Amino acid sequence: MRVLGIDPGSEVTGWGVIEGDARRYALVEYGAVRVPAQLPFASRLLRISDGIDAVIARLRPDVCVIEEAFFAVNVRTALRLGHVRGVALLAAARAGLEIQEYAPRLVKQTIVGYGAAEKMQVQEMVRALLKLDQVPRPHDAADALAVAICHLHHVRLSSYVRAAVRRR
Repeated sequence: MRVLGIDPGSEVTGWGVIEGDARRYALVEYGAVRVPAQLPFASRLLRISDGIDAVIARLRPDVCVIEEAFFAVNVRTALRLGHVRGVALLAAARAGLEIQEYAPRLVKQTIVGYGAAEKMQVQEMVRALLKLDQVPRPHDAADALAVAICHLHHVRLSSYVRAAVRRR
């Protein structure tokens, strides 16, 4: 299974693609869509959409995963993040990808073993799990890889649950 993880941001949207299953997976590629802060917000959204479309077309993932929205103190920031998430979800849906969302706490729990882990802990575990020499940069790409790894660990469990429900 090839998984595209996305960490949405209004100036830097990180992405990472991994391939495999919960027992064995490997990095395919990672990066970020960077947009200048001085661009009008609608233009930034368009560039983010185009960037994600290009990654999907080139790397052909099977599924797209993204962290669920979290509550932010700054309402304006939360709304902008919601717009970026919407653009990412739309790009994935337009490409016909399966889409999954995971709570930030679950991603941290899965990657580090502690739901309140610090960003640096998550990034270091991503480095270790993918057997990389250094933490992926920008940190948004490392976060995108974390949510992709989380998906591989949870998709197997959810398939077992669905199978059990069908047997009833």
